[in-house]
Amino acid sequence: MNPMLNIATRAARQAGRLLLRHFDRTDQLTIHDKGRNDFVTEVDRAAEASIVNELRSKYPSHAILAEESGHHGDGDIVWIIDPLDGTTNYLHGFPQFAVSIGLKYRGKLELGVVYNPLSEEMFTAARGQGAHLNDRRIRVAKRTGLDGALIGTGFPFRDQQNMDRYLGMLRAMMQEAAGIRRPGSASLDLAYVAAGRLDGFWELGLAPWDLAGGAVLIAEAGGTATNLAGGSDFLNTGNLIAGNLKVHQAMLSRIRPFLDDNLPA
Repeated sequence: MNPMLNIATRAARQAGRLLLRHFDRTDQLTIHDKGRNDFVTEVDRAAEASIVNELRSKYPSHAILAEESGHHGDGDIVWIIDPLDGTTNYLHGFPQFAVSIGLKYRGKLELGVVYNPLSEEMFTAARGQGAHLNDRRIRVAKRTGLDGALIGTGFPFRDQQNMDRYLGMLRAMMQEAAGIRRPGSASLDLAYVAAGRLDGFWELGLAPWDLAGGAVLIAEAGGTATNLAGGSDFLNTGNLIAGNLKVHQAMLSRIRPFLDDNLPA
């Protein structure tokens, strides 16, 4: 395994063990509001610290962008960390959350890890080395369009200024797809696209740590991830469409009518 990918998977497992240790007593956690419908607990912060310490012990010169502690250091290599993607699920005992770690080198995503500690599913990918679930190679689904497709999404729950546009997109997708799912952990949704469990995914208003790990998985599994207009800067816009090439194109065409100057791609 790629040495840096090996360290990232180790860090993700350590954080996952910490999350599981508290999962059956979330009612005892202290919860803080970061913003509307956006929460953090001491478990998020402890899991993040565990990941950062593991990465820093091996790569002290690398920069880090983490959800709870922000940006640390400068350089060509940046680790992008979400210690608990799906905090609201976690706090309610809803079994859909993950640890996500991505790595960016000179602006390009190079490796990704998404770990589901409940199922012990470790999704990993490194540029040019394919995507894997535990030790098995994974590929995106072979579906040729939205007919019969199962599509994942996420509601714009933090900033709802584009809710009407999103609902229009949702309606357009529902008219053709077999089903829409909103489990509540974007990184896991992207991992499921990479593994062929979902045919596609789209969401508005995500953060880099929601996307970085899963986007590498999809690319290495034979799919594509772009912004809402098909561009490559989804880490900056926070708006993403992902799937195999044909499903992705079909989703782009359904979403394009809802784009204008008030909703950047």
